[in-house]
Amino acid sequence: MKSKISFLAIAFLLAVNAFSQNTYIFLGSYNRDKTAESIQVYQLDTINGKLSKITAIKNVVNPSYLTLSPNGKYLYACTETKTPNAGSVSSFEFNPENKTLTFLNSQKSGGENPVYVAVHKSGKWLVNGNYTEGSVSVHPLLENGKIDSLAQNFQYLDGSVNKERQDRSHIHSTVFSPQNDYLFLPDLGADKIRCYQFDATQKQPLVETDHPFIKTDLEAGPRHFTFHPNQKFGYCIEEMAGAISVYQYENGILTKIQHINTHPDNIKEGFESSDIHISPDGKFLYATNRGKENNIAIFSIAQNGLLKNIGYQSTLGKHPRIFAIDETGKFLIATNVLTGNVVVFRRNQQTGLLKKVGKEVKMENVSCVQIKQI
Repeated sequence: MKSKISFLAIAFLLAVNAFSQNTYIFLGSYNRDKTAESIQVYQLDTINGKLSKITAIKNVVNPSYLTLSPNGKYLYACTETKTPNAGSVSSFEFNPENKTLTFLNSQKSGGENPVYVAVHKSGKWLVNGNYTEGSVSVHPLLENGKIDSLAQNFQYLDGSVNKERQDRSHIHSTVFSPQNDYLFLPDLGADKIRCYQFDATQKQPLVETDHPFIKTDLEAGPRHFTFHPNQKFGYCIEEMAGAISVYQYENGILTKIQHINTHPDNIKEGFESSDIHISPDGKFLYATNRGKENNIAIFSIAQNGLLKNIGYQSTLGKHPRIFAIDETGKFLIATNVLTGNVVVFRRNQQTGLLKKVGKEVKMENVSCVQIKQI
């Protein structure tokens, strides 16, 4: 009996160890130097949080935002970000067995300064938002992972009240609904969250709806958006207001139910709120603040979707643009652009609080992290 228990224990440990070695993190950056590494790939040990570098790629300008195909085989990036009169989306093939990342192709992004890219759950469509020119673009994806030529592009011209920041539309993210049948576009320049129906069976999948947008507060600057795992609530972080708006969600319709600050009451201005994610169990929400704060605001989520602030965690660097939570919910990884460091935090899954683990990774101008179990 003892030998059987020992065998099971060993088998369990081997399974845990195998799981801990097939989780990868992908780092993007603002890097105009083609001789330097602009995308790096690491393994994440999901037991101790250690990062081990396995490959990198050069000759790519400013791959500032990344996303992965549903099967993890292909990596897609916004490239030539913040490059005058340019802007592209690029594809790469990731092979974990050979530990290689291989460039496949690029296409024009449909506007200057692409800042966000998302893949439909079918793996057949790529959608990106162009910040400077205020547009959304849709590209078909081929079976070999390459990006096909542009299928749709919608440009917006309307702005809002802050003429320095909101002279025109600035699409800051492209987020699919939980069922992938709608697409939401937080527009920092127009103080709107735009919405389209997404019909993946059509050659031009973006379809206008009876509710093409919802207005946010003036000078809110909606930036990134996420849905609760229960699919009933949506959360938008507002860069200029330093706040989160909470919405009830049903069939493409958002209904606002709460507005809550991402910062302490003693901070009155200079907000640069950035990214927003929810733990896999749906119990906690995290939001990054750049500027004066350089921290992660932590919220508990009630059954009715409402948020309550429970604390802050320094990102141990400056300008935390993008962060990610691994699929187990055990780790949160933050990127700090100005200090060029990547920090791994262990999540307390009961309290939601964070604690730094492992050794920081250094990467100049690191701007994005994505985590994928493959």
